[in-house]
Amino acid sequence: MQNRVVVTGLGVCAPGGVGLRQFEKMLSEGKSGITFFPELEKLKFGCQIAGKPFIDHIDLNQYFTNVQLKGLNASGLVYGVMAGMDAWRDARLDASNNTDWETGVIFGTGILGVDKFRDSIYLVDEGNVRRLGSTAVVQTMASGISAFLGGMIGAGNQVTTNSSACSTGTEALLMGFERIASGQASKMLVGSCSDSGPYVWGGFDAMRILPRNFNDTPEKASRPMSASAAGFVPGSGAGALVLESLESAQQRGATIYAELLGGAVNSGGQRNGGSMTAPNSEAVQRCVKMALENTKVSSSAIDTINGHLTATAKDPIEIENWCQALDRHGEDFPYVNSFKGHVGHCLAAAGSIESVGAVLQLHHGTIYGNVNGEDVHPEIAKRVGESKIPKKTINISPKIVAKASFGFGDVNTCVIFSRFSDY
Repeated sequence: MQNRVVVTGLGVCAPGGVGLRQFEKMLSEGKSGITFFPELEKLKFGCQIAGKPFIDHIDLNQYFTNVQLKGLNASGLVYGVMAGMDAWRDARLDASNNTDWETGVIFGTGILGVDKFRDSIYLVDEGNVRRLGSTAVVQTMASGISAFLGGMIGAGNQVTTNSSACSTGTEALLMGFERIASGQASKMLVGSCSDSGPYVWGGFDAMRILPRNFNDTPEKASRPMSASAAGFVPGSGAGALVLESLESAQQRGATIYAELLGGAVNSGGQRNGGSMTAPNSEAVQRCVKMALENTKVSSSAIDTINGHLTATAKDPIEIENWCQALDRHGEDFPYVNSFKGHVGHCLAAAGSIESVGAVLQLHHGTIYGNVNGEDVHPEIAKRVGESKIPKKTINISPKIVAKASFGFGDVNTCVIFSRFSDY
């Protein structure tokens, strides 16, 4: 018998939703956190809009010491620490004065400290290497985020960083789940983060896969499952969840948001239609089916899908893959939503930010609407009843939510959350 794993803490630092309360309000009201950036216009980007958490009003002394703040210039690390520590405090947990051998951290990222790395290059090229300071390494190494969080909470179990493009956050969830389910840990702080700024978003703009006709109307730009979708809007931020064995959570009287039943991870091998930038449909379907098999959940039990659904030409293909994997279509299809319309595509942070939203749906007994989803793509409408793609938040309480992420490199993750029941 494996240990049951529950979610006892949530933290988020997202475009338009910094902090759990603001994030939930944004999702519930169908608001967009995507804005115009004059900097991108000045740099002659085609897409001059993006999603970035605005944290200028936040007192970072709540999260960092004065020593840590000195020379701090790594946006993803800041977002990750904010989300991670908010989740830890939300779970009513304190930093241990001693090493906590039962607690670990798995916090992923795609790239960390781009701006700090740029500053460091200039200093080195100018022969001013001594001016780099003592924090340049920890701000630019990929595992800097998990190292920061591990030290802040005194984690003595596994402390590591994973990286698998857009699947990073959901993959971290399953890595933490496996550690607790197998009895190797009692608590795991999991999540992911992504840097913001032109040096992160520039490559995508060069690929011409970002929308270029919404610079004057940024809140309309990210259009998942829409006939007028014109590409994904780049975003940034972080999401974090505290996973805990049910026994540990019940012993300390923790609030339980949801149960994480498990899931599956695979790759399409960049074969049969899969590539560095596109998923292999067979692999996507296999991943969903494996997640159901691993969690012993029937396809008919899925109430809601929170898809990857990035507002590109691939959205109809993703919906078709869900139809095939679940063997459900039309009015029999589950409710489906995407949070990309709210926050854009937050890259490595996407899976964790969206997982926080998926869990909130179970906790609050609601299904959030799709922003900019008024003109459903005709290929999607053929396969799925439009009533299953809510345009506004609906008060229907889901019991089982499937959350999926598909990343560059043809990698896939599907996790299954359920409403908690003490059976």
